[in-house]
Amino acid sequence: MGGLVKAWIAEFRRHQPDVTFDYRMYGTASAIGALYTGAGDIAILGEEISPAAKRAFERARGYPPTGFEIATGSVDANFYDYAHMIFVHKDNPLRGLSLGQLEAIFGVDGRRGREPVRTWSQLGLTGDWADKAIQPYGWKTDVDFALFFRERVLEGSHRWNPAIVELVHGKHADGRQYDHGQRIIDALARNRHGIAISNVRYAVPDVRALPLAWDDDGPYVHATPATLIAQSYPLTRVIPAYVDLPPGAPLEPAQREFLRFLLSREGQRALVEHSGYLPLGPAVRARELARLR
Repeated sequence: MGGLVKAWIAEFRRHQPDVTFDYRMYGTASAIGALYTGAGDIAILGEEISPAAKRAFERARGYPPTGFEIATGSVDANFYDYAHMIFVHKDNPLRGLSLGQLEAIFGVDGRRGREPVRTWSQLGLTGDWADKAIQPYGWKTDVDFALFFRERVLEGSHRWNPAIVELVHGKHADGRQYDHGQRIIDALARNRHGIAISNVRYAVPDVRALPLAWDDDGPYVHATPATLIAQSYPLTRVIPAYVDLPPGAPLEPAQREFLRFLLSREGQRALVEHSGYLPLGPAVRARELARLR
């Protein structure tokens, strides 16, 4: 993100040479704090805002921060907010899942109006699958990777299916890192009755990714550059920029013009050239640009 922001600044100053920047990219964890303390004018995050950061801003300022979508997460590029994907064993005949079904599998509270799903028969599987318990696998539930899933799928609930196997980074015998995403997939490959949250970068022949849908009516789609850019894939990651905008107040001109540049064709081209992020789709860009008028 640091290199991308530097490229954006350089391109923007070709059009607005009188605008100066005080560049302090210390990481997503400090961005919102810098905003509500007055140290920063625009907070560019490396992932979606955390509920804790949003609450801290609201406590300090008395109103929520104003966010704008500026980029789409990647399909499978590490460090560029790759999409969450749901995997089952290759032998599993399940055809796809909706967010409601996912919440029922991985959650407890039923905030989407469903009872918990704990056996494959509850998802319509028959024969040898009918009475088999679903074994979920995922990242450790209190890390940032799981935070997105908690907000998007569990609708903010902290209560996960108690049967979930939480896997963290480990080490191979030769000292190389054994990534948590790979450990999740490898565990699923050994258990034909499992289901897992991971990413296609870690996929092996014994697992397959399921298409997902926002609701039971579909459509069910796989994570691809096109479905992420269109945000038709339900677990698409989105990169935001935030500003401190009191209710009824206008954006400062410099803030508005820089955000408009990030959403311009030139800004989105620089995004693709200098990072692993995907651009925003035309409809999303048009919506965000309209908010800047």
